Amino acid sequence: MKINLLIIVVLFFVQKAVADGYDLVVAKDGSGQFGTVQQAVDAVPSFRKHVTTIFVKCGVYKEKIIIPEQKKNIRIVGEDKNHTIITYDDYAQRKNRFNEEIGTSGSASFYCSGEGFIAENITFENSAGPVGQAVAMWVSADKATFINCRFLGFQDTLYTYGKEARQFYLNCYIEGTVDYIFGSSTAWFERCQLHCKRSGYITAASTPEASAFGYVFNNCTVTGDDSTGPFYLGRPWRPFAKVLFMNSELPAFIVAEGWHNWGKEENEHTALFAEYNNTGPGALSQNRVKWSKKLSDEEAKSVSISAVFGGWEPAGYKDRKADFR
Repeated sequence: MKINLLIIVVLFFVQKAVADGYDLVVAKDGSGQFGTVQQAVDAVPSFRKHVTTIFVKCGVYKEKIIIPEQKKNIRIVGEDKNHTIITYDDYAQRKNRFNEEIGTSGSASFYCSGEGFIAENITFENSAGPVGQAVAMWVSADKATFINCRFLGFQDTLYTYGKEARQFYLNCYIEGTVDYIFGSSTAWFERCQLHCKRSGYITAASTPEASAFGYVFNNCTVTGDDSTGPFYLGRPWRPFAKVLFMNSELPAFIVAEGWHNWGKEENEHTALFAEYNNTGPGALSQNRVKWSKKLSDEEAKSVSISAVFGGWEPAGYKDRKADFR
């Protein structure tokens, strides 16, 4: 009788989740169809044209997740962004079975290559600690969207890997130390909190020369704590790095120079680091490096989500255009 009752309860919650618009349910307590996130991802048919929504109940899921290129249009929704946590503890210097270092890309907790990926209310974490490069999220997918998510780590927390990929981050929390947002993708960060730990560089873009935009931070807030030391807004991982902070709040620990050339004077002639209409004690000052740029009002008008993404309207934006500039 007890077993039958348990089955009824489990079926009730699974059916409720499906009724709420979720196709698959993940739960550590056995109340879902799957006990791990990777099992649910693996159950999604390859090259499915429709969105497959996976609901993940609260819990700490210690998994190294891979969403391959053929798994398109996957949407993962967490029950609570603070308590639905996908985590792993790899780091770049860790050795594989062949006694080789796994490297920065090998250190990621979550890999996303499937186009049209959406994540909501999830924490992505690398729990290795301050041990060098240790990626929480590695994303090469085009048209990837993250809403109300948290990215936790130290060095190299968020790796926007895809060279021609477009990514949108809305109301997200991203923390780290050195180069904690880095990579080649074109990414728009809207109303995100960038939390600086220790001292370092917020961004290390490697924007391809042919890309018109790299990172755009709009209406974001940079934060720290009593232990936070000097931070730069960014430095160019590759020569044609492009980063723009606009309408954002910058604290006093942002160094007066604002930007760093990574020790290569030639980067000053190719990188495009810009600011517009920022506020706070760390906002644009007369001491900014001469090779950075302050946008005019006219130039700022040309920077829009539509322009940056070439017409793609990400989830969380297209239904609320009036809320965006």
